[in-house]
Amino acid sequence: MNEPQAPPFSLVAEITGWYGTLAILGAYALSSLEALPAASPVLAVMNLTGGLGVAWVCWRKRTWQAFGLEVVWSVIAAIALLRAWLA
Repeated sequence: MNEPQAPPFSLVAEITGWYGTLAILGAYALSSLEALPAASPVLAVMNLTGGLGVAWVCWRKRTWQAFGLEVVWSVIAAIALLRAWLA
């Protein structure tokens, strides 16, 4: 049986994935250290864009569990951002 091949290296995907990782960790740190309120739209944007960035890399590398996590993470962040915008 043939094993699926990894996609070719993409600098854009790597940069996007690292941005996503740093954005999610940064949002977590800012929230946990109470530098920004948990309902801050800034945190929602960081979580949304971070989740989407990591999800794209997971999609490319076919890591479906992590992809599912990042999609749900992004949906929650989008809902939080929408709620902040409507408030």
